[in-house]
Formats: sequence, structure tokens, C-alpha cells
Amino acid sequence: MISTLLGESVAILVDSHVEELLIKPLPSGHVYFHFQFTTKWDESLDQPDSFKHYGLFPKSLGDVLTTYKVQELHLSQTQGLWHHDKWGYPVTSAPPGAELWVWFQPTITNIDETWSELVNALSGHFCSSLNFLDSKSTVAPRWSFRPHGVASEGYSSFSRFIRYGALPREIVCTENLTPWKKLLPCNTKVGLGSLFKAIKLYDANYHSLGLHVRPVCRNSECKETSIELSQSLSVVFDPVTSNWSLKKIFGDFLSSRCPLTTSSKIFVDITSNLPDPIFTLSPEADSIKTVKRGDDTRQYAVYDIGLQTANGRVFNIASRYDKPLEYTDIVKPPVSAQRFITGYGLEKGGVTSLIYNNLDSNLTVIYMETLPWFTRFFYKSLTLSNQGTLVQPYKINYIPGKDRGRPYHLEIVFRLRANSVTKISYDFERAFLKWTEYPPDANHGFYIGSAILSTVLPTSVNYTTPPQYSTVLENSFKDDSESYFLRLHTETLLVSLPTPDFSMPYNVICLACTVVAIAFGSIHNLTTRRFTLLDPSKKKGILAKIKGLFKRS
Repeated sequence: MISTLLGESVAILVDSHVEELLIKPLPSGHVYFHFQFTTKWDESLDQPDSFKHYGLFPKSLGDVLTTYKVQELHLSQTQGLWHHDKWGYPVTSAPPGAELWVWFQPTITNIDETWSELVNALSGHFCSSLNFLDSKSTVAPRWSFRPHGVASEGYSSFSRFIRYGALPREIVCTENLTPWKKLLPCNTKVGLGSLFKAIKLYDANYHSLGLHVRPVCRNSECKETSIELSQSLSVVFDPVTSNWSLKKIFGDFLSSRCPLTTSSKIFVDITSNLPDPIFTLSPEADSIKTVKRGDDTRQYAVYDIGLQTANGRVFNIASRYDKPLEYTDIVKPPVSAQRFITGYGLEKGGVTSLIYNNLDSNLTVIYMETLPWFTRFFYKSLTLSNQGTLVQPYKINYIPGKDRGRPYHLEIVFRLRANSVTKISYDFERAFLKWTEYPPDANHGFYIGSAILSTVLPTSVNYTTPPQYSTVLENSFKDDSESYFLRLHTETLLVSLPTPDFSMPYNVICLACTVVAIAFGSIHNLTTRRFTLLDPSKKKGILAKIKGLFKRS
């Protein structure tokens, strides 16, 4: 018994959990809240037999990882669109709808079959429609997605181990939040999770749930790996007034930290409050940190939830502006993108993407596009131009689609010229669907998932993503990198397809039933009513008159 207890205590000791909240007032008047929950477990995904004693790491998720031999898993469920030109870059980029990409272990022989089983398991786990990520909406990117965790160079170069799929039509609601927050060690009872009130969260302009699992180095020598589970929740609110507080935004105070965490902190970006203060935070911060990351310097007010809630106190951060807030444009992000549909009619169309490089130097980028099979992509129409000059791409990976079989997949590696706009355009043909393939609201249209742009920035302006070696936000304060990986998603597109008149069967049924009803009534009267001759000169008695009344009724 003693050995068993010691074994369980050791299993608990190798877990660590950190909860953080980043608050960033945006120049547009919105307020950005990013919750980050990071759990690290000193077990290796390569040794599934060791997944027997669970501590802080959720067992339900661990069973999925070991059953389907997952090396890395990245899932996002987003409602709304992130506006890079108004808000800068988010901590974690995600497209509207649901996005899932997974790296499998090299021991798997049939990746497609395992992917199909995995998406069904995740669909039930997170109450989403991930089971619709079949072969018609799944691709294997070659360059756009590399492992985020520890991986050998040979493994990361094989795209056959990765699968990517997106559901731009997916709606994110309370039923998705509930299973996500159950994975937290303290659920929503205490700590930052106690602020998760669905009625408040889904009143935001932007809402994104994220879950990321990857292997990371256990120590600086990196001879052994650990499992890192990162759960993130990003919300952008537009307060009624410029003054805001946790109570006003989330409808509750913080009463205590999660007792299972090693660190529980809130960081408020007060860079815009310098050099002339325009707002005041209360209570006073525990410390002020000045962070220099590359050529960008930011200042944060740091609150330790454990200290602020000691002795049974409630904690509420409030910001009060001393003068009316003047809305300004942010510094242009180094790279941004815009995408829209071109053409008219229901036969052919096109897509145009504009990629902006606001830096004084050239950049190499990877552009990835996935089109559903019913938008038949014309490869010969693909053009890249910059200010009227054709751009010759370095590499192109193109996999043609197949009707009702697989989507069209395109990856382009090319150079963005300094301080310029590069235009990517192509044409497609709209396919005719079978009447059983239309959704219930067919006239609403069909969604095309976001395009994905990947690059490495030489500057950290508007960049808040944690470093590659850790997803803990506080570690980004110590990041001395000279380059910064960026992945951003464009808008989703809505395409109209030739749609039959689904009201025609209803009209035919109504007309046919009306005709039958009229004919049936006349025929029924003629065949069932008995006609008799009456002598008008013959007077009826009282009894006959009464019987006649009953016959009429």
C-alpha cells in the first residue's frame, strides 16, 4: 500500500499547471482578453503504457491521444473574424469555424483510417461537427504546417503524417464551451475559469476556443520529452463605455486562485498609457514589467491572483479613463491579407487575395488554399502579380480535386516585395450538385475556408505570440529571438451555387391536394346522396317538417 501511495504521489508531482490572463486595450476601443491554461506532464507520447496514473492532465484526452497515436493535436473553434488592421495580431490565430490539424506518430500504417476514427472521437468529446472532416474536406499540407513540438528533421519533412481539415460553417456555442472547460484542473469553480459565464462570453465581438497538445523538452538538455496541453480562450469585447472592469465584462469577481496551479497571474498591457497616462487601474498592480522583445517595447501591470485574493478578499480589476478616449489607427501590421470573391452569375467565378507587406524588406511567405470539390479550380488561371508585374513563385504544390472525392489543395512559396501589395487570383467553375447534397438552407450559399499565410517576421511589432519553446505567456517576456513565426488566416468566403427550386414539390403537392379535394367533394355528393321527387302541392304535416329539419342537419 505504501508503494502504491508513493507511486501515485510521484505521478502527481510531475504535473504542473499555469493559468494566465492577458488584457490588452485596443486602439479601436475594444478590449482583448486572452486566457491561457498550460498543463505540463512529464510523460512521453512515445510510451503509451505509462498513461495509467493521471494527475492534472485530463484522462479523457489522454485516452484519445494514446488510442490514435497522436503526436501533435491542434484544435480551434471560433466565432467571428479577427481584424488585423484594427487589432494587430492575436496571441493565437484561428479562422472562423472549426479547424483541426494533427501530426500522427510514424508507427501508424493507415493514416486516413486513423484520421477518420479520430475526428469521430473528437466530435463526440467536444460536441462539434468534426465528424464531417472526411476525405472531401481533408488535405495533407506540405509546407504550411510544421510540428510545433519536439520532432526530428526527418519526421517533420514527411507530410504524409499530417492531416488538416476546416469547417468554416461550424457554429460555436455553449455546448462547445462545456466540454472544453471540463478539461481544466479546477473546471470553473475557482481561479480564472470562474469568469466563464456563457451568457457573457457569447456576447463578444470575437470568441475563440483553442486546444493544443504537443511534446516539449523536459529540461534544457532535451534528452526526454514531456506533454504540454495548452487551452486558450480569446474574446474581444466592445464596452458600452470606455471604462471597463472584470465585473462589468464577465459579470463576476475573482474570489480565489486555482489551488492546483503553480502560477496564477493577470497581465494588463499598459503600453498605450505611456508617456501620458490616459487611464487608471485599480487596485494597484503587484509589479510593473517592462518587456523588450526585438525592436518592440511593452509595459505590463502584473497581478498575482493568490496575493490579491488572500484572506477571503474578492478581486476585480477596473480601468477608469481620466479623459475621453480618442480612437486611433494602430501601427500597420507588418503583414496582412484580404480575400474576396470575383465574377458574377452562377456558372463561373474567381477568388482574389491581396497580401500587404508594410516592411522595408522583402519577405518569403507560404500561401495555402483549400477549395471544396464543387468549386472546380482552373490551375491555368492562377496568377501572382505585384503592381502589374508578374511574380514568379519559388515552389508550388498543387493537388487537383476530385468530384465527391477530395478538395483542391494549393500551396505557393513566393517573395513579398517591400512596401507593396501582391495579388493572387484564379478562376473556378461552379459544379452542379445532386438534390440530396444541398444543406437545409441551400439558398444561403456554401462556405470556402480561410486561406492561410505563413512567414517569419524580422520584427515583433504587434506580435504577442509566445515563443516556440513554451506556450506560457510569461515566458514571452524573456524571449530574445531575432525572428518571429507568424501564421494568419484570411476571411472565409460564401459562394452561391446553382440551386433547384426546392419549393416546387410543395407547390405541386398543394395544387394536387386542392384539385383532389374539390373533385372528391363533388363525386362524393353525387354517389352518396339519394334524390327523390316531391309533390309541391302536397302539404307536409308537423311531424314531416320536424324530420325534414333533422335530415338537413
